[in-house]
Amino acid sequence: MTIQSIIAKYLKQHPKAICSYSGGADSDILIDLIERTRDCFEFLPPVKYVFFNTGLEMKATKDHVKEVAEKYGVEIEECRPKVGIVTAARTYGIPFVSKIMSAGLSEWQKKGVPLSIADEYEKAEDKVAKRKELKERYPKCESLINFLCCCNSAGEPRPNIQLVINSSKYMRDFIGDYPPDFQISAKCCDYCKKQVAHKVQKDYDMVITGERREEGGMRSVPRKDNTALCFTETSNGQYRFRPLYYVSDADKAWYKDYYGIRYSDAYEVYGLTRTGCCGCPISYKAVDDLEKIRPYEPNVVKAAWNIFGKSYEYRAKYNKYKAERMQKEKERRKRA
Repeated sequence: MTIQSIIAKYLKQHPKAICSYSGGADSDILIDLIERTRDCFEFLPPVKYVFFNTGLEMKATKDHVKEVAEKYGVEIEECRPKVGIVTAARTYGIPFVSKIMSAGLSEWQKKGVPLSIADEYEKAEDKVAKRKELKERYPKCESLINFLCCCNSAGEPRPNIQLVINSSKYMRDFIGDYPPDFQISAKCCDYCKKQVAHKVQKDYDMVITGERREEGGMRSVPRKDNTALCFTETSNGQYRFRPLYYVSDADKAWYKDYYGIRYSDAYEVYGLTRTGCCGCPISYKAVDDLEKIRPYEPNVVKAAWNIFGKSYEYRAKYNKYKAERMQKEKERRKRA
């Protein structure tokens, strides 16, 4: 009831609201909560629902979107990008490991800054001076220098944050030993989802999404001006509402059982634990999940491999490299 009261409050304050519905488990809980709230509280405005079809979606997801729209008696508008996922991947590159890693490696590939600057920085006694010298040597490469050297713009070491190359263990050494033979980028997400979403959402007062803190990654990191990510105001005066932000996995499982929510066949039949963008290489389980999908939708699996195959293979190579390095370090510690 607490979440329903919060939903009712913000819908009354910001009646022109739009909600992203992905066809995934969190979206199923979210739309049920919103529509139950609208049934419980009088005079709440309807919510505009949209489904962003990237062009690489499972039939299970598309069918489920239609079923859910019928269940609640609402329209879920399907929105497609001008630049499809195949064109975006061929033009800009494909993701690898994470959006942050993809962005950093994309810049490295474009600008040609050598990995050896990291060795220079690590060996330098005056790291602040070395960082300044690197900036002068490689102008307009501020974020790339920080990414490769695992430092901040002041020259201070920052090896344990998400914004640097070695946030994935041994990645810098791996890239040096086995340079990628394909273009890396996460711009497919920008073109196939973000840009479409911004265009559709721009005329609404409030944007509702199903993000949850327990998903981890950048979603679990509070921003400087806000420590409670459930409800925020953006710089353009639009509001972002995340009703499920503090809902745990256990809470979600209870809600599903209590209200008899049925997820899409992707979960209930194929056995996936989350959907997201089908086959996206950012998921460490992408290849395993595709094998679960294959018996039911072989064509979408084939399409994913055609688009992202090089990233899947490169990640497998990285995983093997990391495991071997970790084993060697373990043996070295035993001998010491």
